[in-house]
Amino acid sequence: MSTISTTKAGHGSRRASAQFGPKPSPGGSGATWQDNALDGLPALGGFAACGLDGTLLNARQARRFVALTLNGWELEPLIPDMSLIVSELVTNAVRHALAPRPQGAATEYPLWLGLVREPGHLVCSVADPSPEPPRPRTAEASALDGRGLDLIDALSESWSWSPTEPRGKTVWASLAVPGQD
Repeated sequence: MSTISTTKAGHGSRRASAQFGPKPSPGGSGATWQDNALDGLPALGGFAACGLDGTLLNARQARRFVALTLNGWELEPLIPDMSLIVSELVTNAVRHALAPRPQGAATEYPLWLGLVREPGHLVCSVADPSPEPPRPRTAEASALDGRGLDLIDALSESWSWSPTEPRGKTVWASLAVPGQD
């Protein structure tokens, strides 16, 4: 999993893993070079993203990423709903949007998960390489799957999808941020 994390100003800085943090400033003040480069820029509200390799473990990784990010943004009340939403979006992308590949075949990051904090809203999006739109299904009462988009619809303020250039699509869902109308 590759991540793009946020700073207090809400601008992203790329990190290959949690093991390695941002590169320290040469001055040794504890500030990173990204912090210094962002001085004076307006806050964006918050942005975080992570690349996912398209395996069945991605839903768990995505839930952990959501929990860590929303804790950092002090949006803990949204963690349960957003974790379920992101789990469904990522699972759908892994199961329906990726071409089968041989076990052990290396792939960069065919899926990208993004979180954007806007005034009054938190938006989660998952980009995948398939141009096929998400298709809600009618699940049998005893079926173990087929309800993911219904869950997303029930939990989110709104959700939709759009084509992504040069190929693929992005499916997104939005939650209201409590106390911010």
